[in-house]
Amino acid sequence: MRLLYVFVSVSSESRGQVTVTQPGAVSSALGGDVTIRCKTSQNVYTSGGYVNGGNYLAWYQQRDGESPKLLIYRASTRESGIPVSDRFSGSGSGTDFSLTISRVQAEDAGVYYCQHDYECHELGRGQEQTSTKNTGKTTKTKSCHDPSK
Repeated sequence: MRLLYVFVSVSSESRGQVTVTQPGAVSSALGGDVTIRCKTSQNVYTSGGYVNGGNYLAWYQQRDGESPKLLIYRASTRESGIPVSDRFSGSGSGTDFSLTISRVQAEDAGVYYCQHDYECHELGRGQEQTSTKNTGKTTKTKSCHDPSK
Protein backbone atom coordinates (compact mmCIF):
# COMPACT_ATOMS: atom_id res chain seq x y z
CA MET A 1 0.00 0.00 0.00
CA ARG A 2 1.42 3.40 -0.99
CA LEU A 3 1.02 6.20 1.51
CA LEU A 4 0.99 9.93 0.97
CA TYR A 5 2.11 12.18 3.79
CA VAL A 6 0.35 15.50 4.07
CA PHE A 7 2.30 17.79 6.35
CA VAL A 8 0.44 20.40 8.33
CA SER A 9 2.08 23.43 9.85
CA VAL A 10 2.83 22.63 13.46
CA SER A 11 2.46 26.03 14.98
CA SER A 12 0.26 28.56 16.61
CA GLU A 13 -0.19 31.87 14.87
CA SER A 14 -1.40 34.93 16.75
CA ARG A 15 -2.74 37.80 14.67
CA GLY A 16 -5.16 40.37 16.02
CA GLN A 17 -5.54 38.34 19.20
CA VAL A 18 -6.73 35.25 17.32
CA THR A 19 -4.44 32.26 17.78
CA VAL A 20 -4.67 29.49 15.18
CA THR A 21 -3.53 26.00 16.20
CA GLN A 22 -3.00 23.01 13.91
CA PRO A 23 -1.91 19.45 14.67
CA GLY A 24 1.13 17.63 13.33
CA ALA A 25 1.52 15.63 10.13
CA VAL A 26 -1.26 13.44 8.82
CA SER A 27 -1.07 10.77 6.14
CA SER A 28 -3.38 8.99 3.77
CA ALA A 29 -3.27 6.16 1.29
CA LEU A 30 -3.47 7.35 -2.30
CA GLY A 31 -7.11 7.46 -3.32
CA GLY A 32 -8.26 7.78 0.28
CA ASP A 33 -9.62 10.76 2.17
CA VAL A 34 -7.82 12.82 4.79
CA THR A 35 -9.07 15.49 7.18
CA ILE A 36 -6.86 18.25 8.58
CA ARG A 37 -8.11 20.11 11.65
CA CYS A 38 -7.67 23.69 12.79
CA LYS A 39 -8.73 25.42 16.00
CA THR A 40 -8.94 29.15 16.67
CA SER A 41 -8.67 30.74 20.10
CA GLN A 42 -11.90 32.65 19.63
CA ASN A 43 -14.96 32.63 17.43
CA VAL A 44 -14.03 33.90 13.94
CA TYR A 45 -17.63 34.42 12.82
CA THR A 46 -18.40 37.98 11.74
CA SER A 47 -22.02 39.00 11.26
CA GLY A 48 -21.39 41.87 8.87
CA GLY A 49 -20.36 45.50 8.93
CA TYR A 50 -18.23 46.64 6.02
CA VAL A 51 -17.67 43.00 5.02
CA ASN A 52 -20.10 40.18 4.39
CA GLY A 53 -20.81 37.91 7.32
CA GLY A 54 -19.28 34.51 7.67
CA ASN A 55 -16.66 32.36 9.36
CA TYR A 56 -13.40 34.06 8.39
CA LEU A 57 -11.13 31.06 8.14
CA ALA A 58 -9.00 30.28 5.06
CA TRP A 59 -6.97 27.25 4.00
CA TYR A 60 -3.76 27.43 1.96
CA GLN A 61 -1.69 24.74 0.30
CA GLN A 62 2.08 25.13 -0.03
CA ARG A 63 3.90 22.58 -2.16
CA ASP A 64 7.64 22.22 -1.85
CA GLY A 65 9.41 25.16 -3.49
CA GLU A 66 6.17 27.04 -4.22
CA SER A 67 4.32 29.96 -2.65
CA PRO A 68 1.18 29.28 -0.60
CA LYS A 69 -1.98 28.94 -2.72
CA LEU A 70 -5.45 29.80 -1.45
CA LEU A 71 -7.80 26.80 -1.54
CA ILE A 72 -10.73 27.73 0.71
CA TYR A 73 -11.93 31.00 2.22
CA ARG A 74 -14.75 31.81 4.65
CA ALA A 75 -14.42 28.27 5.99
CA SER A 76 -16.12 26.49 3.08
CA THR A 77 -15.97 28.57 -0.12
CA ARG A 78 -13.66 27.11 -2.73
CA GLU A 79 -11.33 29.51 -4.50
CA SER A 80 -12.13 29.64 -8.21
CA GLY A 81 -9.54 28.53 -10.72
CA ILE A 82 -8.09 25.74 -8.59
CA PRO A 83 -8.16 22.69 -10.91
CA VAL A 84 -8.62 20.11 -8.16
CA SER A 85 -10.98 22.21 -6.06
CA ASP A 86 -13.74 19.62 -6.20
CA ARG A 87 -11.56 17.33 -4.08
CA PHE A 88 -10.95 19.98 -1.39
CA SER A 89 -13.73 20.93 1.00
CA GLY A 90 -13.77 23.08 4.09
CA SER A 91 -16.17 22.95 6.98
CA GLY A 92 -16.64 24.14 10.53
CA SER A 93 -17.76 27.19 12.42
CA GLY A 94 -16.93 29.24 15.46
CA THR A 95 -13.57 27.88 16.60
CA ASP A 96 -13.33 24.39 15.05
CA PHE A 97 -12.60 23.89 11.36
CA SER A 98 -11.42 21.19 9.01
CA LEU A 99 -10.13 20.73 5.49
CA THR A 100 -10.95 17.42 3.81
CA ILE A 101 -9.04 16.18 0.78
CA SER A 102 -10.97 13.48 -1.09
CA ARG A 103 -9.42 10.91 -3.39
CA VAL A 104 -5.91 11.94 -2.32
CA GLN A 105 -3.37 12.21 -5.14
CA ALA A 106 0.42 12.38 -4.99
CA GLU A 107 0.37 16.06 -5.97
CA ASP A 108 -1.58 16.87 -2.80
CA ALA A 109 1.55 16.41 -0.67
CA GLY A 110 2.58 19.66 0.98
CA VAL A 111 2.02 21.98 3.91
CA TYR A 112 -1.54 23.11 4.62
CA TYR A 113 -2.13 26.29 6.58
CA CYS A 114 -5.31 27.52 8.16
CA GLN A 115 -5.57 31.24 8.73
CA HIS A 116 -8.01 33.70 10.24
CA ASP A 117 -8.76 35.74 7.11
CA TYR A 118 -10.86 38.70 8.28
CA GLU A 119 -7.88 40.66 7.02
CA CYS A 120 -4.86 39.39 5.13
CA HIS A 121 -2.06 38.47 7.52
CA GLU A 122 1.39 37.01 7.35
CA LEU A 123 1.45 33.28 7.06
CA GLY A 124 3.92 31.25 9.04
CA ARG A 125 7.44 30.74 7.72
CA GLY A 126 7.65 34.34 6.54
CA GLN A 127 5.26 34.00 3.62
CA GLU A 128 3.49 37.34 3.32
CA GLN A 129 0.30 37.67 1.35
CA THR A 130 -0.72 40.88 -0.40
CA SER A 131 -3.86 42.54 0.87
CA THR A 132 -6.40 43.89 -1.60
CA LYS A 133 -8.75 45.02 1.16
CA ASN A 134 -11.03 47.99 0.36
CA THR A 135 -9.89 48.17 -3.27
CA GLY A 136 -12.94 46.35 -4.54
CA LYS A 137 -10.71 44.27 -6.81
CA THR A 138 -8.87 40.99 -6.65
CA THR A 139 -6.56 39.33 -9.12
CA LYS A 140 -5.78 35.68 -9.66
CA THR A 141 -2.12 36.35 -8.95
CA LYS A 142 -2.85 37.18 -5.33
CA SER A 143 -3.35 34.27 -3.01
CA CYS A 144 -4.91 36.21 -0.16
CA HIS A 145 -8.70 36.49 -0.33
CA ASP A 146 -10.20 39.98 -0.30
CA PRO A 147 -12.75 39.98 2.56
CA SER A 148 -14.49 43.10 1.21
CA LYS A 149 -15.64 41.17 -1.88
